[in-house]
Amino acid sequence: MSDSKTRVRFAPAPTGAMHLGNIRTALFNFLFAQQKKGTLVLRIEDTDPKRNFDPQGTHIIQDLNWLGIEYDEGPNKLSQHGPYFQSKRTQLYKQKLQELIEKETVYRCFCTQDELEKKRQRQKALKQPPRYDRTCLKLPQEKIDKKLEAKIPFVWRVKLDHSQHITINDLGHGKIEYDLKNFSDFPVTRQDGSFTFMLANCIDDIDMNITHVFRGEDHQTNTVGQAFLYYVFNMPLPIYWHMPIMCNIDGKKLSKRDFGFSLKDLKSGGFLPEAIVNYLSIIGGSFEKEIMPVEKIVQSYNFEHVGAPGHIKYDVDKLRWVNHKWLTHYDTQQLTKLVLPILEKKFPAIKNEQAETIENLIKMVQPELVTLNDISSLAKFYFEPPKDVFKKLEKNFSKDLISSFSDIKKIILENLENSNQTIEKLKSYSKDNNIKIGDMFKIVRMALIGKSNGPGLADILNILGTSKTEQRIKAI
Repeated sequence: MSDSKTRVRFAPAPTGAMHLGNIRTALFNFLFAQQKKGTLVLRIEDTDPKRNFDPQGTHIIQDLNWLGIEYDEGPNKLSQHGPYFQSKRTQLYKQKLQELIEKETVYRCFCTQDELEKKRQRQKALKQPPRYDRTCLKLPQEKIDKKLEAKIPFVWRVKLDHSQHITINDLGHGKIEYDLKNFSDFPVTRQDGSFTFMLANCIDDIDMNITHVFRGEDHQTNTVGQAFLYYVFNMPLPIYWHMPIMCNIDGKKLSKRDFGFSLKDLKSGGFLPEAIVNYLSIIGGSFEKEIMPVEKIVQSYNFEHVGAPGHIKYDVDKLRWVNHKWLTHYDTQQLTKLVLPILEKKFPAIKNEQAETIENLIKMVQPELVTLNDISSLAKFYFEPPKDVFKKLEKNFSKDLISSFSDIKKIILENLENSNQTIEKLKSYSKDNNIKIGDMFKIVRMALIGKSNGPGLADILNILGTSKTEQRIKAI
């Protein structure tokens, strides 16, 4: 199959906020389509209206746009394969169900949820694999007719051929063979007549000519059932990649309790979309250079050797490192636009400052930013003078150095108009009095901004200006 015909899809259910597992699935479908010059389809699987959190997929589309994951076909990008909401494709599912009925590949199942649960519990107690026991497959026609006449609800259930073996091609695992006698007949409709994921998802992949299906490792059982449907409809199977499940640092499946599980967490936490995409691309792999724009990731990723780990660990500290690297090299003007709303909320007085001053302030603290939200604490020194400065000096510096502080204050106050001259005078004083220049600058920095480490002293003097510098030095 040529690359030009490669078609992949991201098919989320609009039942909740996007989380890292969703995003990673969308991302790798996107990367693969980009690399193969293929097509990425966005399909909204909204066949369960009771659980729909985002019926129009609005938030899903907004999140993908924010991340820079652009789809080629889908809502608002119609083509011959639409519509792209499963709720609007019911007629096709009815048609395909009718074909299954005519092929005698499905049968009516009248078992209630309570009955099915009791069967499962009994099988577990007997240490048997929980599997539907085909009670309704054995029903004589007259009993079926009576149940239909009594309007007893039923689902259509696929009758697997237990003598058959199914083989799929998986990018991570290679060829995998499954013996269908180990799998359960699965429902393709619900009792209300709506269609299940198992049928709708499969029919849509066939109808949209999907060549590759990338989804989580936990979908392997679904894949077997759907591969059987491909066989029944006499259609070629796509190539699969059952991607490793994302776990937390302790090896447990990610949940809402883990920070960063949802994209909302990361957006509100001050993470850049580029950093999230970069991080999700490199975890579980090995790259010579880890900080890469998406264009470079497309070129670098080797889909021929994706490996097959059962799970990969999500490490928020590594994500923070990646985010820090991106922030360090971010365009300062663009960064200013991102952090200005944060600063305005925290420090309303910033509205009185000149744009150039704000940009210089942000550029000064930019190397220390790990997330966008750090801007508040890092820029605080400009808007609020440090408190209890002398106590901090006594706690952090030697008595000899503190005894020299009156001389240091005098040098600063006498050279307020020229920061470079201030620095040179301080250097001379430290040399003449056998004081380490590093200690000298630390004590001055502590006096001006309340901490001994941070931006360069010349930058601090310049950004504070003569008035603020004078006020802070005289207050000590």
